[in-house]
Amino acid sequence: MNTAPDMERFRSILKTKGLKATPQRLAVHEAMLDLGHASADMVRDWILRKGKVAITVASVYNILSQLTAMGLYRIIPSTSGVVWYDSLTKPHLHVYNRKRNEFKDLEDDALMLKLQAFFKENPPKGYKVDEIDVLLCCHRSRNSKIF
Repeated sequence: MNTAPDMERFRSILKTKGLKATPQRLAVHEAMLDLGHASADMVRDWILRKGKVAITVASVYNILSQLTAMGLYRIIPSTSGVVWYDSLTKPHLHVYNRKRNEFKDLEDDALMLKLQAFFKENPPKGYKVDEIDVLLCCHRSRNSKIF
Protein backbone atom coordinates (compact mmCIF):
# COMPACT_ATOMS: atom_id res chain seq x y z
CA MET A 1 0.00 0.00 0.00
CA ASN A 2 1.39 3.39 -0.94
CA THR A 3 -1.14 5.81 0.45
CA ALA A 4 -3.55 5.64 3.34
CA PRO A 5 -6.82 3.99 2.31
CA ASP A 6 -10.02 5.93 1.74
CA MET A 7 -12.64 5.77 4.49
CA GLU A 8 -14.53 2.81 3.01
CA ARG A 9 -11.37 0.72 2.64
CA PHE A 10 -10.25 1.86 6.11
CA ARG A 11 -13.44 0.46 7.66
CA SER A 12 -12.86 -2.81 5.82
CA ILE A 13 -9.26 -3.05 7.05
CA LEU A 14 -10.35 -2.45 10.63
CA LYS A 15 -12.95 -5.20 10.32
CA THR A 16 -10.43 -7.70 8.94
CA LYS A 17 -8.13 -6.89 11.88
CA GLY A 18 -10.96 -7.43 14.37
CA LEU A 19 -11.09 -3.75 15.33
CA LYS A 20 -14.18 -1.60 15.63
CA ALA A 21 -14.61 1.45 13.45
CA THR A 22 -15.00 3.73 16.46
CA PRO A 23 -15.78 7.41 15.94
CA GLN A 24 -12.31 8.19 17.32
CA ARG A 25 -10.48 5.90 14.86
CA LEU A 26 -12.55 7.22 11.98
CA ALA A 27 -11.86 10.84 12.97
CA VAL A 28 -8.11 10.23 13.31
CA HIS A 29 -7.98 8.60 9.89
CA GLU A 30 -10.06 11.35 8.30
CA ALA A 31 -7.69 13.93 9.79
CA MET A 32 -4.65 12.10 8.43
CA LEU A 33 -6.20 11.88 4.97
CA ASP A 34 -6.72 15.65 5.05
CA LEU A 35 -3.43 16.64 6.69
CA GLY A 36 -1.04 14.14 5.10
CA HIS A 37 1.74 14.88 7.62
CA ALA A 38 0.82 15.53 11.24
CA SER A 39 1.70 15.16 14.88
CA ALA A 40 -0.80 13.81 17.42
CA ASP A 41 -1.46 17.40 18.58
CA MET A 42 -2.22 18.51 15.03
CA VAL A 43 -4.61 15.58 14.49
CA ARG A 44 -6.42 16.34 17.76
CA ASP A 45 -6.72 20.03 16.86
CA TRP A 46 -8.13 19.10 13.42
CA ILE A 47 -10.69 16.77 15.01
CA LEU A 48 -11.75 19.41 17.55
CA ARG A 49 -12.04 22.13 14.87
CA LYS A 50 -14.25 19.87 12.78
CA GLY A 51 -16.36 18.98 15.82
CA LYS A 52 -16.05 15.27 15.06
CA VAL A 53 -15.64 13.71 18.52
CA ALA A 54 -14.19 14.46 21.92
CA ILE A 55 -10.71 12.95 22.08
CA THR A 56 -7.51 13.40 24.04
CA VAL A 57 -4.03 13.75 22.60
CA ALA A 58 -3.11 10.48 24.34
CA SER A 59 -5.95 8.68 22.55
CA VAL A 60 -4.92 10.19 19.22
CA TYR A 61 -1.32 9.10 19.83
CA ASN A 62 -2.43 5.56 20.71
CA ILE A 63 -4.62 5.32 17.61
CA LEU A 64 -1.86 6.71 15.36
CA SER A 65 0.63 4.25 16.86
CA GLN A 66 -1.77 1.33 16.32
CA LEU A 67 -2.52 2.32 12.72
CA THR A 68 1.18 2.88 12.02
CA ALA A 69 1.95 -0.62 13.33
CA MET A 70 -0.68 -1.88 10.86
CA GLY A 71 1.21 -0.17 8.02
CA LEU A 72 -1.37 2.52 7.32
CA TYR A 73 1.00 5.40 8.15
CA ARG A 74 4.73 5.93 8.52
CA ILE A 75 6.66 7.81 11.13
CA ILE A 76 8.80 10.63 9.75
CA PRO A 77 12.18 11.04 11.42
CA SER A 78 12.36 14.31 13.29
CA THR A 79 15.07 16.16 15.15
CA SER A 80 12.53 18.18 17.14
CA GLY A 81 11.40 15.36 19.45
CA VAL A 82 7.89 15.52 17.98
CA VAL A 83 6.60 12.30 16.40
CA TRP A 84 5.30 13.03 12.91
CA TYR A 85 3.06 10.67 10.95
CA ASP A 86 2.79 10.43 7.18
CA SER A 87 -0.15 9.05 5.17
CA LEU A 88 2.12 8.25 2.19
CA THR A 89 3.77 4.96 3.07
CA LYS A 90 5.93 4.25 0.04
CA PRO A 91 9.61 5.20 0.25
CA HIS A 92 10.00 8.88 -0.58
CA LEU A 93 11.83 12.02 0.46
CA HIS A 94 10.60 14.81 2.68
CA VAL A 95 11.32 18.50 2.60
CA TYR A 96 10.87 20.03 6.04
CA ASN A 97 10.37 23.79 6.29
CA ARG A 98 11.84 24.62 9.69
CA LYS A 99 10.38 28.09 9.89
CA ARG A 100 6.81 26.95 9.14
CA ASN A 101 7.10 23.53 10.78
CA GLU A 102 5.69 21.85 7.66
CA PHE A 103 6.52 18.80 5.58
CA LYS A 104 6.16 18.33 1.87
CA ASP A 105 6.59 15.06 -0.01
CA LEU A 106 9.24 14.94 -2.65
CA GLU A 107 8.51 11.91 -4.80
CA ASP A 108 11.46 10.94 -6.93
CA ASP A 109 11.34 7.20 -7.60
CA ALA A 110 14.58 7.25 -9.62
CA LEU A 111 16.50 8.84 -6.75
CA MET A 112 15.01 6.43 -4.20
CA LEU A 113 16.05 3.46 -6.39
CA LYS A 114 19.58 4.86 -6.60
CA LEU A 115 19.73 5.31 -2.82
CA GLN A 116 18.39 1.80 -2.21
CA ALA A 117 20.89 0.27 -4.66
CA PHE A 118 23.77 2.26 -3.16
CA PHE A 119 23.03 1.23 0.42
CA LYS A 120 22.36 -2.37 -0.58
CA GLU A 121 25.90 -2.51 -1.97
CA ASN A 122 27.45 -0.18 0.64
CA PRO A 123 25.67 -0.57 3.97
CA PRO A 124 27.07 1.37 6.90
CA LYS A 125 29.72 -0.82 8.54
CA GLY A 126 28.13 -3.13 11.07
CA TYR A 127 24.54 -2.38 10.01
CA LYS A 128 21.86 -3.78 7.75
CA VAL A 129 19.65 -1.10 6.17
CA ASP A 130 15.94 -1.74 6.86
CA GLU A 131 14.58 1.27 5.05
CA ILE A 132 15.66 4.67 3.83
CA ASP A 133 14.11 7.88 5.09
CA VAL A 134 15.51 11.12 3.76
CA LEU A 135 14.59 14.38 5.44
CA LEU A 136 15.81 17.58 3.86
CA CYS A 137 15.67 20.40 6.42
CA CYS A 138 15.20 23.66 4.59
CA HIS A 139 13.89 27.16 4.71
CA ARG A 140 12.12 28.90 1.91
CA SER A 141 14.19 30.87 -0.53
CA ARG A 142 12.76 34.09 -1.92
CA ASN A 143 11.82 32.51 -5.24
CA SER A 144 10.49 29.25 -3.82
CA LYS A 145 6.92 28.28 -4.50
CA ILE A 146 7.12 24.83 -2.90
CA PHE A 147 5.38 25.81 0.38
